[in-house]
Amino acid sequence: MKRAVTDLPPWECMMKKMVWQQMGDITDQKILDFGSGMGVTADHLAEKNDVTAVEPDEDSVRSRWTGNAYTQIVGSTDRLRQFADETFDVIVCHNVLEYALDREQIVTEFARLLKPDGKISIVKHHRAGRVMQMVVLLDNFEHAHDLLDGKSGVSSQYGSIRYYEDADIEKWCSALTITKTLGMRTFWDLQQNQEQHGDPAWQDQMIGIEMRVSEMEPYQDIAFFHHLIIEKKRR
Repeated sequence: MKRAVTDLPPWECMMKKMVWQQMGDITDQKILDFGSGMGVTADHLAEKNDVTAVEPDEDSVRSRWTGNAYTQIVGSTDRLRQFADETFDVIVCHNVLEYALDREQIVTEFARLLKPDGKISIVKHHRAGRVMQMVVLLDNFEHAHDLLDGKSGVSSQYGSIRYYEDADIEKWCSALTITKTLGMRTFWDLQQNQEQHGDPAWQDQMIGIEMRVSEMEPYQDIAFFHHLIIEKKRR
């Protein structure tokens, strides 16, 4: 049975919907989804595109979404090196680099694999938003202080969250430039009426206001996540 994004928990459903809107309409492109997890985004993009998904966790691959046909590879950075130069029009890497020990090499491989007019979509944790989450939602003042001191966070599923700054992408690979920064999850986690979160009408309104402020710097500064659109520098 084909699964729908609305089958996901409300927070994940809204996250997917928002990032897909920010990516825009993508059709007839060759796409790499690196760190594809259970393939929700790969499956979504495969409806209109040629998608290759790379994921190291075999359990995630076994449970992956397969409503649309795409190529699934089990592996990590080693598999990136097997692709030819300038293979992909779009590279997707969502909530992955925080957990990768070789993220500089991954980003360098992305630059090699990206076509000259291609785009990279990276979603990443934003430290300031995480501090707000610790203080406002979780009363975890100790961890908030640790984050302010530059320490890593912890994910129950993936281990250490090694935060990095948006600008680090350009430091790791001088061939790339960030062309757009978008905030994500600025408001909805602060809305504590949990019963509303599963209401599709409420979700639409929340996504609408989130999208409106996603390119406004004051709201980007407190967003829980940043969505970076990256291109190759013009020669």
